[in-house]
Amino acid sequence: MAGDSKPEVVESAGVGAAAARPSFGSRVGTHFKRWWWVYLIVLIVVVLVVVLPVVYVAYPKMAQTLVNNSNLTVTMMDISDPSPSSFTLNQTQVIGTNSSYHPTMYSFSGAVSLAGLAAFAHVQIPKFNAHNGVVVEVDQRVNLTNVTAFADFCRAAIMSEEFQLNVYGRQGLKEDSLPKTTVTYNHTATMKGFNKLDGFDLLDMSIGTNNSDGTNAKGTVYIPNPSVISIALGNLTLNLSVNNTAIGQAYIYDLTLRPGNNTVTMTANVSELTVAGMLSDYPNYILPIDITGNSTVYDNQVIPYIAGALADLELRTSLNVTKALGG
Repeated sequence: MAGDSKPEVVESAGVGAAAARPSFGSRVGTHFKRWWWVYLIVLIVVVLVVVLPVVYVAYPKMAQTLVNNSNLTVTMMDISDPSPSSFTLNQTQVIGTNSSYHPTMYSFSGAVSLAGLAAFAHVQIPKFNAHNGVVVEVDQRVNLTNVTAFADFCRAAIMSEEFQLNVYGRQGLKEDSLPKTTVTYNHTATMKGFNKLDGFDLLDMSIGTNNSDGTNAKGTVYIPNPSVISIALGNLTLNLSVNNTAIGQAYIYDLTLRPGNNTVTMTANVSELTVAGMLSDYPNYILPIDITGNSTVYDNQVIPYIAGALADLELRTSLNVTKALGG
């Protein structure tokens, strides 16, 4: 039809056209919002798998190795106020370690014994921070759990040049923020003994004196103590003999044997008649005197573990009879 024109066709994005694609960050955020709980579980599992073996396997092993590699040195031991079943202990010990870790070591009850033998007592070791050279002090009344074992200890201390003292127990350990763990403390300290009182000497003796305890002789004895042990022995009674023939008894009162050189007074009851009868066998009038332990009394109580150790001790000295009689 003349004058008619075709209608203009206009193309448009209609309502159903696809929207713009979300960004990568937006998609990641949506993913984590939806699956966050899965990642949390994975994280927990990883932490448990990695951390738990460290805390509960590697850390206790490391702690035990640290304790095992340390060492124990006793620098002072004072045994005082003994009774048949107890004594007072004042002891200083030094812990040596080369570790760079310095954990807290908690107080524990340590079983004390001669190395390889039964424990004679339990001693409460105080809490300390483990570093090289740390000094640990023990000061307490100790009740004997095995008197026979302590008698063995006294015998070893008196008769030996060296002996080994063992401390054993279960101890708490904590390093910084790590949890507290438990380790086994099992250390042996090598200590000097009294070495049979080697060097004991009768410095002088006077026979024919009237002493306040009723004895007829008085003298001075030298007793060396090369150890770090100080021990209260109380009142000692000692047997005196010459070539297996008894000549009397000697007495040392209120004796505490301290480290170093000890010079103490001794009284004695000496059979002058027996001594006189021996002089023909010793033309120089110098008698070889054998001294053995008889008894030990402290605070009116017999102390059997000390008496037993001294009974094994045999001391030899000499007596110049001419000088002793004032000649």
